[in-house]
Amino acid sequence: MAKLTPEEEARKRAIFEGMSPKNQARILKKGYENWDPFMQPNDPIDLRRGRLNRTALDLTRAFLASWESPNYSNAFGEGAWEMCKGLVNEDERYLGMYAFALWYEKELKKSDL
Repeated sequence: MAKLTPEEEARKRAIFEGMSPKNQARILKKGYENWDPFMQPNDPIDLRRGRLNRTALDLTRAFLASWESPNYSNAFGEGAWEMCKGLVNEDERYLGMYAFALWYEKELKKSDL
């Protein structure tokens, strides 16, 4: 940890003394000298975006809004949401399901169904 000014050291001591005994013990176990109460927080997790640079939520909403039947079931909406998340995250399971759906559609067209 970087060298602290006397003011920062006083603030550190005040923060430490204001803590519960349980939290103080946790800091002492790791080492008071190594503890940095002024550490900057980590950046929030970036929103996952697919190749279209849109979030899974954006894509699912757009899909459901454009669907022919506005009266779809909850199961249909949940399935679309799960599939979208899987494709945006490039999960192998969902990529396989997508590839199968494309293949199945071609098979249906071949047999005129």
